[in-house]
Amino acid sequence: MPVGIEEIAFYTPKFSLDMVDLANARGEEPDKYTIGIGQTTQSVVPNYEDVVTMGVNAAKNFIEQIDRKSIEMLLFATESGVDNSKSGAIFAKNFLGLKDGIRAIELKQACYAGTLALMQAKDFVRIHPDKKVLVIASDVARYGLNTPGEVTQGAGAVAMLISADPKVAVINDDTVYMVKDEPDFWRPLDSDIALVDGHQSTDVYKEMFLALWGRYKQENTLSLDDIAAWGFHMPYTKMAKKALDQILPEVSNDQQEALREHLAEAQFYNRHVGNLYTGSLYLSLLSLLDRSDSLSAGDRIGLFSFGSGAEAELFSLTLSAGFQEQVAKNRIQSMLDQRQKLSMAEYEAVFLSQHFDSKNEEKTDAPEHTRLCQFIGWQDRYRKYRIAK
Repeated sequence: MPVGIEEIAFYTPKFSLDMVDLANARGEEPDKYTIGIGQTTQSVVPNYEDVVTMGVNAAKNFIEQIDRKSIEMLLFATESGVDNSKSGAIFAKNFLGLKDGIRAIELKQACYAGTLALMQAKDFVRIHPDKKVLVIASDVARYGLNTPGEVTQGAGAVAMLISADPKVAVINDDTVYMVKDEPDFWRPLDSDIALVDGHQSTDVYKEMFLALWGRYKQENTLSLDDIAAWGFHMPYTKMAKKALDQILPEVSNDQQEALREHLAEAQFYNRHVGNLYTGSLYLSLLSLLDRSDSLSAGDRIGLFSFGSGAEAELFSLTLSAGFQEQVAKNRIQSMLDQRQKLSMAEYEAVFLSQHFDSKNEEKTDAPEHTRLCQFIGWQDRYRKYRIAK
């Protein structure tokens, strides 16, 4: 029985920062950011957005069109959780109007947890084909002002409905995965910003992709000629190119060129949003499917998921008939075009406005009448939200 993605949607906040402006302000050559790193703009998070609001706002794109009673589980993947105890999934379940009789769990393993959620959802639906699982991958990539990682910040959420009616793509039974203990990226409990060894993280990423690709070919009796295109986890878009370049000599020059063209399509939205951590791979998938005019139903799409620390998984999807229409409903380019470009001074002010103390009953800058889920502040040390009904 085929199981896969029935619906997929994306959300990112309404502010953006141009990487040329950032480079100039930090005394760097713009080409270092736009070509060397491969980023053009990044989404900037206002203080009334967090992983809960973004995840809810992503899922709202399709939640009204489906039978909520069929959703038996909500898996919420993030490494930017809003509470050390209470799951973001419970907040999201409430704001999305889901029934009480479900499981709602938050998952964490750096940028990898969205893929674990996807695989757990597939296994559950296979046993319960009349049920569906909502997967949300939502994160804020935050490294700090004037730090080496500042250029790889970003934010957003991808929501996916997994069912036995995979209108977007079937999740194939071909996955391979691995774990290595690596000190390449971490965030101490007393820190609101991540710490990273960028060179080591890139090396581990490339090594794990190459190792898993070797296993994938052997265990599934497939070759690179069987893969029409790739989606990658992209902390920055150049990282995906470094991984793919390692295996391109396995195919003809024509196929190499086709894979490079598809990679550019898969990089496009990530280039303009920045790092989504758990949602990064699935924004890359959306970018590929939305921007390509040569992919067809039945094509096999390779996906490489990576989370520092480190855990990785390589698997594939098979595209379903009509996938283009399902993806196009998101109108992602329109969302990106409507963002407000911030000056450097505005960006730094927004960044610093995220520093809340739960002991103080503070309100955020949330505007009225947006019809979006918003974090509005603290009351009795508890997070308060609002959402238009």
